[in-house]
Amino acid sequence: MFNPNTNDLQDETSPYLLQHAQNPVNWKAWKEAPLEYAKANNKLLLISVGYAACHWCHVMEHESFENEEVAKIMNDNFVNIKVDREERPDVDQVYMNAVQLMTGRGGWPLNVIALPDGRPVWGGTYFQKEEWTRTINQISELYQKDPDKMIEYATKLEEGIKSLDLIEPNPEEANFTLDNINTAVASWSRSFDNKKGGLNRAPKFMMPNNYHFLLRKAYQTDDKELMSYVNFTLTKMAYGGIYDHVGGGFSRYSVDDKWHVPHFEKMLYDNAQLVSLYADAYLLGENELYKRTIEESLTFVERELMSDEFAFYSSLDADSLDENNELEEGAFYVWKKDELEEILGSSFDVFKDYYNINNYGFWEKKNYVLIRDEDEKEIAKKHNITVEELQDQIATAKTKLFHIRAKRNRPRLDDKSLTSWNALMLKGYVDAYRVFGNEHYLDIAIKNATFIKNKQLRPDGGLNHTYKDGTSSINGYLEDYAATIQAFIALYESTLDAQWLNLSRDLTNYAFDHFYDNKSGFFFFTSNEDAALVSRSIEQLDNVIPASNSIMAKNLYDLALYFGNKQYKTSAVNMLNSVKPNIDQYPTSHSNWLDLMLNFVGEYYEVAIVGEDAKKRIAELNKTYIPNKLIVGSKGESNLYLLENRYTEGETMIYVCVEGACKLPVTEVDAAIDQLDIVLK
Repeated sequence: MFNPNTNDLQDETSPYLLQHAQNPVNWKAWKEAPLEYAKANNKLLLISVGYAACHWCHVMEHESFENEEVAKIMNDNFVNIKVDREERPDVDQVYMNAVQLMTGRGGWPLNVIALPDGRPVWGGTYFQKEEWTRTINQISELYQKDPDKMIEYATKLEEGIKSLDLIEPNPEEANFTLDNINTAVASWSRSFDNKKGGLNRAPKFMMPNNYHFLLRKAYQTDDKELMSYVNFTLTKMAYGGIYDHVGGGFSRYSVDDKWHVPHFEKMLYDNAQLVSLYADAYLLGENELYKRTIEESLTFVERELMSDEFAFYSSLDADSLDENNELEEGAFYVWKKDELEEILGSSFDVFKDYYNINNYGFWEKKNYVLIRDEDEKEIAKKHNITVEELQDQIATAKTKLFHIRAKRNRPRLDDKSLTSWNALMLKGYVDAYRVFGNEHYLDIAIKNATFIKNKQLRPDGGLNHTYKDGTSSINGYLEDYAATIQAFIALYESTLDAQWLNLSRDLTNYAFDHFYDNKSGFFFFTSNEDAALVSRSIEQLDNVIPASNSIMAKNLYDLALYFGNKQYKTSAVNMLNSVKPNIDQYPTSHSNWLDLMLNFVGEYYEVAIVGEDAKKRIAELNKTYIPNKLIVGSKGESNLYLLENRYTEGETMIYVCVEGACKLPVTEVDAAIDQLDIVLK
């Protein structure tokens, strides 16, 4: 029986929803019963969206949602819905679009008031208690006195929201050139911060896909200036306070322009993509900083974010209890000078210079956030020691600090596992294995892929979105399919286990059946089996995570080659062609699309390796950065499209092909690489 006068969140599994289970606000989860109750009783919906690691979500909860007077206003006038944006990205996306249309900006917590039918009429992000109570009172009174005015506004806003999801196919013939890409990068480069790395603004987000594309573009066009900028940015991020120098792993973004003070939450998706990015960057110079960053980040992930089932958890909170037992942002990670002096003793002087326990590294309230800004050679020279001695001292100091820090109150863990984010992390492990050959990384990747296959893949061929406490739930979104297909293709390339490639094809066909929009040629974010929202979104802009459609387009391009499927390639071409007119104006929001465009500008190779030593040859090939290729292979006979009739007993042959047309086979990797044109003219 539905009861409007209770807080029902204690029945949920989402850590974010459970955080609000004791609020005096009568929160409901996004479910049919409260939505139907709002319609039947003509009650406005108050929808509040956030996530477990969100600092300002916690602040607003403490100031407003834990307050009895505020709760009474909300309970008397609204049906109050709490949404975990990570569990329900579809709901978040619709109302985020609405708030951005209304206010020009967005963020979390995301707070929206909607008509009983779900159409939004007002929204914003964080509000202080006084402003919050004043505003929700005014809106409630307006709805009682003049509901027609709000309904009229909701209708116009609904049209605006739906217009964001309209994509018109490009009637012009598809033609992708290097000039298209150069123009976009030239426009983009005007925002480069060549003094501190990243873009010339604050806050600074890492945007791994941006730099993955720029790395590839710089390499394939032999653009030394662009390559220098990318490496400078990657170095500054790894040096910055945004990276946890004691425990490994990256926080979500820095609030300043020098990558110093982070928003302290650690998200799985950031660390996943950054491992992949630093792995490819390592291939182009064997920078030990990049290798150490990857190794420490993966150690962090396994220690803090991996379950006994080899599923990856979502995040660690920005906040934790400080020495006064008060919830404080970054309390787990920061250090005071006298504390460091006491712990480190005689090695403090070296540590102080290495991590800037000075004005450069100072944050607030006597706290320092560790940040580097000098090369190890310079610091070693200053202290008259070798680089090796410096590294030993710093490693010993970090170990001491790690053990001291472990005694502090830990940040809260969001222990739900999302299929899409797990797939990103799976690919991170595959990429680390590809570059470093560490079998442990491949073992973790296979175990996580097996978790997705066994726990998240349903008998009907579809994916579920979330997993918690042994239960798989919520019908998957396009992001789950796109990221999983991408990760399974990468896993196939390293293992040659055809089940992963075949699963990628099967999931792709499922996506065509349940997500594809024949009118636009893109994929909807939600399945045709999901309940309708205000608008059915089409995600096309790359953000901190690339758009599910851009990942999908890249998947289709590769799968077209693997299986000789012309429909897949046609779909990829049409999708890229339709976003092409917007790329120059918003290049940072199209970096994954630009990466796909590079496939069309030069040759894109299928490297087929067949024979007993196939995996050994692949390992050799992967020591070279070759972004314009896919790998297909087998130890023996195979009926895969690209491998038919290519097995020669007693030999391991390498075929370099373009759309199935192959050059003369060779037996050595160096000879195969010589057949590849990697640099674009």
